[in-house]
Amino acid sequence: MVVMKSNRLRWAVPAATAVAVGAAFTIPSLATASADELPETTPAQLLAAVAQAEPTAMSGTAVYTARLGLPELPAEMTGGADPLNLLSGSSTIRVWTDGAERSRVSLLGTASEYSAVVDGAEAWTYSSGKNEVVHVSLDAEAQSQLDAAKADAQERADAVDPASIPTPEVLAEQFLALAGTTSEVTLEDDVVVAGRDAYQLEIAPRGEGSLVDRVVVAFDGETYAPLSVQAWSTQDTSAPALELAFTDVSMETPSDAALAFSTPEGATVEEKVITGEDLAAAAPQDEAAADALDPEALDPSALAPGAGFLPEGTSISGFGWSTVVQQQGVDVAGLLAGDPEAAADAAAQLPASPFAGRPAEDLAAEFGADRADGGFGLDASALYEQLTAPVDGGRVFSSALLSALVTDDGRVLVGAVPTDTLLATAGLS
Repeated sequence: MVVMKSNRLRWAVPAATAVAVGAAFTIPSLATASADELPETTPAQLLAAVAQAEPTAMSGTAVYTARLGLPELPAEMTGGADPLNLLSGSSTIRVWTDGAERSRVSLLGTASEYSAVVDGAEAWTYSSGKNEVVHVSLDAEAQSQLDAAKADAQERADAVDPASIPTPEVLAEQFLALAGTTSEVTLEDDVVVAGRDAYQLEIAPRGEGSLVDRVVVAFDGETYAPLSVQAWSTQDTSAPALELAFTDVSMETPSDAALAFSTPEGATVEEKVITGEDLAAAAPQDEAAADALDPEALDPSALAPGAGFLPEGTSISGFGWSTVVQQQGVDVAGLLAGDPEAAADAAAQLPASPFAGRPAEDLAAEFGADRADGGFGLDASALYEQLTAPVDGGRVFSSALLSALVTDDGRVLVGAVPTDTLLATAGLS
């Protein structure tokens, strides 16, 4: 039996979620469906159907499982509904959406939960461990800008000649042609996921050099909503390294009670108001970045450092599944020590977005806070030492699907490649 904190009970999560927690450790395998349960299709036809599908109202329980081959974390670092649980083992997630503007997602721990609720332009997050709510809303100027942007987008869409718009079938063929330069896309046997017949699309890298062996996505045979995603590693093909799959799902519209947010009793509420200035700051700052948003004017040079999408000091090497991203000038020691200035510098290197949530230094403080105060209670330096290994010139993080290298001179390299590739890219091999 799962024992929950009283404030979590007041959060009014449906009672079925308690059963879902236990199910997290007994994930059913995807059973192969008989060939005649779904109409025959091709990859292009399936992708076209997915592109044409209307957003689907649904609710259900999904189980996320990670088998990344990471070192075992101390017991005191796991157990609650916090991001560390996503590094290994299984986590249960509950999802509700009306297929339009209202949705809710809850990450469940054995004694706590973390939830996010979106209702149009408003959003709430709730941590039962801290009994804290963060409410994000728009001020009048920001709402006016958003409404104007929607109207402008609709006006542009209405002005387009329908005859000039590629059909979903044509777009699917174009996508497959582009993907074919780096990947092999095939249809696998139909499967049953959460009691629903589904198509399986497999994407596998061409050639060698990537840690990813293949990615398999199962799409509902009726609504074409994704029901499961599995990522397999070249290091172990016996089971997916990452898996997110529904164990039960309903395509009915959730009740208003499931989608509405109400502040739990005794919870503190932090208000975060997005202003018109915030939206302006998040907009592309130069013509190259703005043009990159237009598919007809897409220019690869827009991805160069300083062009608006890649921060200064960021570079990309490799191709396709073997791409490596490198960032220079990262104060890793300061970040691990919780230095606000280092956190602010790191945040400044990320693409601007007023919806990014709290400042990086606040997030670092939350991770460092003692669990008794509602934080995650992490020793960042100890965690860093636990998850990385020393090499000449830095430290490496190695997992089944992703590797990272932190050099002594302040560079961070990340890619779905072996650590040897990162060391060679950094000139340390």
